[in-house]
Amino acid sequence: MSIQRTTGAEPAVPTAVPVAVGPGPVARGRSFALVFVALMITMLLSSMDQTVFSTALPTIVGELHGIDQQLWVTTGYMLASTIMMPIYGRLGDAIGRKWLFATAIGVFVLGSVLGGLSTNMVGLIAARAVQGLGGGGLIILSQAIIADIVPAATRGRYLGLMGAVFGVSSVVGPLLGGWFAEGPGWRWAFWINVPLGLLAIAAVVLWLHLPARSQRVRIDLAGIATMALAVMALVLVTSLGGNTFAWTSPEILGLAAVFVGFATVFVVVERHAAQPIIPLQLFRERNFHLATIGSLVVAICMFGAISYLPTFLQMSVGLNATLAGLMMVPMVAGMALTSTVSGNIASITGTSRKEQIRAGHALPSPRQ
Repeated sequence: MSIQRTTGAEPAVPTAVPVAVGPGPVARGRSFALVFVALMITMLLSSMDQTVFSTALPTIVGELHGIDQQLWVTTGYMLASTIMMPIYGRLGDAIGRKWLFATAIGVFVLGSVLGGLSTNMVGLIAARAVQGLGGGGLIILSQAIIADIVPAATRGRYLGLMGAVFGVSSVVGPLLGGWFAEGPGWRWAFWINVPLGLLAIAAVVLWLHLPARSQRVRIDLAGIATMALAVMALVLVTSLGGNTFAWTSPEILGLAAVFVGFATVFVVVERHAAQPIIPLQLFRERNFHLATIGSLVVAICMFGAISYLPTFLQMSVGLNATLAGLMMVPMVAGMALTSTVSGNIASITGTSRKEQIRAGHALPSPRQ
């Protein structure tokens, strides 16, 4: 059994044999195809949910008479999903990802139903928060499942395709959002998630086969609580600062102090936790730092443009919702192209750290 080439960190076990469906160096066959389609659907759900709302939101808040609360529609989702991401990741490692993934999709669909039934801004914000509770697991678990069923040597190709789905949804989402707002109604921005989510759940339950995990889980309640409070304070600082309150106002400075305080307590708690929600050993890895910083920069630029540019085009330039969506096409078309190409390049040219060490191009880490 040979060690496969990879573009990321080495897994704990050799990856020449897939741990899921189908024979061969890459899981193949009807079951794998259906599972991969389900993963792409969940990626579509998560990404298109944001882009549909980017163009439909001005119409939504106008109809519900809540333009002063518009920020919370986005903040509620982002806050809930950000808190849940590490929780889904930790639980997936401990108890397995199949049923956890299906549950996350189900919670997201429930939030979509609640959003479609909303009659005021409070209900809409609450529905978006429920969506975030499920949405936090859609992307992170779908990518982790790809790592479970696809060897590292070809993983970049599949992740590139999933990234392309994100790019395509970023094209389709603004157009659909504009069409919903001007045509059948903005509530279809929620209803469209229901059939797609149910199809994804069915495919996961019927065809996704992963090895059973029996690790005893000790819930890191203190870590979850301190992380949630720190993240909440940080999101509120970045959302309210310079908008509702001045950056130097007592409210923003107080929230910043709360963030620093709970972040410090979180680090102390995680150092002594038996099963930390975020193991601090990760921060000793250079690749983890580079990937995190790169993802942060890309996310700030990409989500900032996708979320607010359509609103700017409608409210400041005077375009209608459909034209605002069309103006997003060049950016997201480039995203889809580069995602697919870079994924294939990574699979073709990537080498594992162990191969680099043997060739003398890298030094062993302290743990090797």
